[in-house]
Amino acid sequence: MSEGRLKRGVHATLLGLAANIVLTTAKFAAGIFGNSHALVADAVESLADVFSSLIVWRGLVLAAEPADEDHPYGHGKAEPIAAALVSTMLIVAAGWIAVSAFSAIAHPHEAPAPYTLVVLIVVIIIKEGLFRFLSRESSLIESSVVHTDAWHHRSDAFTSLAAFVGISIALVGGKGYELADDFAAFGAALVIAWNGLRLLRPAVNELMDSSPSRELADKVRTISEKVPGVNRVEKCLVRKMGYHYYVDMHVEVDPSMTVLHSHTIAHEVKDRVRTEIPNIRDVLVHIEPDKRL
Repeated sequence: MSEGRLKRGVHATLLGLAANIVLTTAKFAAGIFGNSHALVADAVESLADVFSSLIVWRGLVLAAEPADEDHPYGHGKAEPIAAALVSTMLIVAAGWIAVSAFSAIAHPHEAPAPYTLVVLIVVIIIKEGLFRFLSRESSLIESSVVHTDAWHHRSDAFTSLAAFVGISIALVGGKGYELADDFAAFGAALVIAWNGLRLLRPAVNELMDSSPSRELADKVRTISEKVPGVNRVEKCLVRKMGYHYYVDMHVEVDPSMTVLHSHTIAHEVKDRVRTEIPNIRDVLVHIEPDKRL
């Protein structure tokens, strides 16, 4: 991971962390004093955002650590681990909000205060802005954990939007419509849970070394087969570790070729692939005799 990539990722994460601390405090205060269960539930989701941003920050920093004796392949797996933790926190937060919403539905309460709507409008604007900013940054630095953190912000925007709708119905409808606030909280919980599950899958896949896009493997094959002396790429396996990719491949050459010559070809294949695809950290080339000759 380059220093510039780490700096951009940490900057985006810390910006989101600072915003979450301020918004969580504001939503808790407005929800408690404004008598809105949906807003309190929204504040809980924002509190989860605070912890998730801390996890993302540490994941990015740890993933940037160079390889050492205990971790010869580096620390890139810290990113998908952090992404999986953040996704799990989304699912847990959704469960808590759903349970709280059901409990509130069973106990009638007064309608929320009108000023809670103003708080929610500000929150929605800020959170959607953070989502767009982090989403763009995650694409530029190709970070799964920053991408997950971006969607955490959008989930918060969804819960705030649901709370806004629920509170509006409760205020416009008058007496008997107070429960709209609680149903809105439950609806937000469903959206959060869906996002958590959707984001958990790619993180787990990366931890299990699932293959990236077929296009990347095909590109590696094409580059390798252009090297003089390479007859065919018999096997090409690619796995992702944080920002980098690792390639294991079998290259077929003339069976009468000397060990020295085949060794030179293997190095040429490795150098060309790494030069043309900078995200590939290492290439392990296994030489095989071309049985067709």
